[in-house]
Amino acid sequence: MSGRFDGKVAIVTGGASGIGEATVRRLHDEGASVVVADIRPEAIDALAGSLRSDRIVGHRVDMLVTAEIETLIATVADRFGVIDVLVNNAGIGSFGRITDIDLAHWREVMAIDVEAAMWASRTAMPFLEKARGNIVHVASVAGIAGDYGFAAYNAAKAALINLTRAMALDHAPHVRVNAVSPGLTATPLAVGLTGNPDIMAAWTNALPLGRPADPAEIAAAIAFLASRDASYVNGHNLVVDGGGMAHTGLPNFTNILGGASHLASAESLVIRPVPGEPA
Repeated sequence: MSGRFDGKVAIVTGGASGIGEATVRRLHDEGASVVVADIRPEAIDALAGSLRSDRIVGHRVDMLVTAEIETLIATVADRFGVIDVLVNNAGIGSFGRITDIDLAHWREVMAIDVEAAMWASRTAMPFLEKARGNIVHVASVAGIAGDYGFAAYNAAKAALINLTRAMALDHAPHVRVNAVSPGLTATPLAVGLTGNPDIMAAWTNALPLGRPADPAEIAAAIAFLASRDASYVNGHNLVVDGGGMAHTGLPNFTNILGGASHLASAESLVIRPVPGEPA
């Protein structure tokens, strides 16, 4: 790995598993001292134990509690004197229409997926400004378009993406702020999807690359946005979804109609005006 983060200090929230864990490993491999902020001490210890490095620091934090977020930032600043990168990865999923979920659930999703990222960013901003550092929010393709049955999650991730743009404007040129929007990724959070054969069959057929992302592939995008290689990237939402957002959602006509040998069948689908009649 290149040493793009040699001497840098990074915080990764939700850093003990999934995309967060992969990001911790990537930033560490590239030279950073990384603070693994997570609500599960045992998962933090397992990750730190696997890396066996003095550049990995664990910190237990409940992202629903603003005082604990403030303590996290203060502890990191006291120990290192600087914060170069903040990866706001902590989040929760949600399934249900607005008629299926209650207000408490809605508020919990918003609190963890949006408000916690805002508060961590707000608290860390003086240290990030001093370091001319950057923030990467982990959003989702669910924030770009709607999904059946994911009302709260869609709303929260859309808010996070637009928060990214607003922060990028407000805090330039001292702090860059970007987002990465993964598609389906093989993480513990997504096991309810990836573990369902019917869902995976439909999803695999819809994805041009034909598979979910590996968390390391999302971590690579996060590392890029956080690195000097992205020094002129600000306010951007980088979609990493295997091409899923590239199509319109219409059926796969190539699969249905076949290749060039079925051109006549395809031609029969084209709507043309009748001569002499208004178009």
